[in-house]
Amino acid sequence: MDPISQGIVGAIVPQAIRSKTNLGVAGLFGFIAGMAADLDIFIKSTTDPLLFLEYHRQFSHSLVFIPIGGFVTGYLLYLILGKRFKVSFMESWLICSLGYGTHGLLDACTGYGTLILWPFTNERIALSIISIIDPLFTIPIILFVILSLVKKSRVFARLGFLWMISYLILGAFNQKTAKEIGNRIAMERGHTDIKVEAKPSFANLWVWKTLYEADGKYFVDAVHTGLNRRIFEGQSIAKLNLKQDFPWLKQYSQQAQDIERFYWFSMGYIAIDPSRKNHIGDIRYSALPNEIAPLWSIKLNPKSTASQHVKYVTHRDFGIDNRRRLWDMILSGWN
Repeated sequence: MDPISQGIVGAIVPQAIRSKTNLGVAGLFGFIAGMAADLDIFIKSTTDPLLFLEYHRQFSHSLVFIPIGGFVTGYLLYLILGKRFKVSFMESWLICSLGYGTHGLLDACTGYGTLILWPFTNERIALSIISIIDPLFTIPIILFVILSLVKKSRVFARLGFLWMISYLILGAFNQKTAKEIGNRIAMERGHTDIKVEAKPSFANLWVWKTLYEADGKYFVDAVHTGLNRRIFEGQSIAKLNLKQDFPWLKQYSQQAQDIERFYWFSMGYIAIDPSRKNHIGDIRYSALPNEIAPLWSIKLNPKSTASQHVKYVTHRDFGIDNRRRLWDMILSGWN
């Protein structure tokens, strides 16, 4: 999730659990530790544009790395702030481990994919029960953290923790509903024995993007899981066929290897970007949930040498028109 959400969740967990620790210290140390795992964004290469995709949300987000991440952040904070706040190294380590440990688990609740079981497997875990950014999740937790500090009461931290868990449970419930609606859509099209994926659209838990594979295509729709359940019929696109779509691509070239890496990152959901020549897009994400308009893609070059990499390109299309259309979708289920 976004850094603020990671930090504030990292703050509220030690505030709610560590009864012997000053609330301000627990919040500060936990906040910093809660964001620390994303330092992996600095693992990148000027020659290999996909390297950061392999290492972001990898070892630094895994369960086995929690005590190590907690140790490093705890030791640094102890050296810098330990004497000032009268915090022992062991207490700093424990608080930071609690804060650090929330990061990978929270990221795994999104649809991006997180390697929380590394190094035992390279499977990207994506529960897809919350958007990568969701103010309705984050803002109440911020308020509870502030109240716990102002009122000097751990009760508010525990209420914030309860809000966090309840919101994620609501996400899981709404996802189940979205999948059920998605299965009905597929059945009406004559598609059976398929697996429907459902991911929340940007910043809400009510409009979901459903995605499934059938007849050599990916089908994308949007559904509203509110009181008045709505279906926003979407689009379909053919699965990537390298021999057909890129007949000039050499099998063992670096570009071919990069496609395999992008396939792994995108958890298999890749196709030709319909609006960009020689682009392969990750169709899991789009500005509007019922459209196939990838937010990122890789660009191939037929003139590249066998050792040259693809180009990684982002297409962030969250303009006013798309925001308004998404807002209308969200409101439609409550009218």
